[in-house]
Amino acid sequence: MHRFFTDPSFVRDGYIQLDKETLAHLHVLRVREAEVFVLCDGAGLDYHCVRDNDQAKILSMEKNAAEPGIYTSVYLAFTRGERMEWAIQKSVELGVHAIHLFPSARSVVKYDEKSLLKKQIRWQKIAEEAAKQSGRGKIPTLYIMQGYKAAIKEAATAELALFFNEHEQGRKVSQTLGQNLQEKAIALVIGPEGGFTEDEIQAARESGLTSVTLGRRILRCETAPVAALSALLYAAGEI
Repeated sequence: MHRFFTDPSFVRDGYIQLDKETLAHLHVLRVREAEVFVLCDGAGLDYHCVRDNDQAKILSMEKNAAEPGIYTSVYLAFTRGERMEWAIQKSVELGVHAIHLFPSARSVVKYDEKSLLKKQIRWQKIAEEAAKQSGRGKIPTLYIMQGYKAAIKEAATAELALFFNEHEQGRKVSQTLGQNLQEKAIALVIGPEGGFTEDEIQAARESGLTSVTLGRRILRCETAPVAALSALLYAAGEI
């Protein structure tokens, strides 16, 4: 069944106003007037609808069942184009609620304000498409942090803030997650190609983040968020 997102303000009196983009998609997909499709309001509600000219007639409504019961924010250091896009896409598929991107000392790419704005628009679109494809009820918001210190300061406000450090020897992520993760706010901080510098690791510890390892293998920067989120979802009983 085809799925689309809509603005909650478009929902009224048993109908949903269809925007130009959704109308175009319906046309391309050749969705007939009697064919049922789903419009999600981005706040966790799914509406089963049929098309009625430039509107959608609501047949039924239900709470989206795909959203996880844990609130996870992923903090990703800037990395090369395709790797960043892949990490964003897979993080959304795995249920992340927010993605915070930040520059790190070993980030290979550097963005000026103009190019970063263009990238942010593209990354947000990738997040939207991944949310649509995976049946999510919400589109994760993508934030650009002003610097590394701002990122770890924000991450430290979570109930559980994990700093993934390839040099960590004593604490595995499986030993840190514990029980009763449902409805907790959790932050996962992941570095760029080459990992974090010693100064960055020290700053993270001083900010209150818990340094953990994903194992003895060194993962690519785009693989680490997938592994971290998968471990978290398993521990929370979501997988």
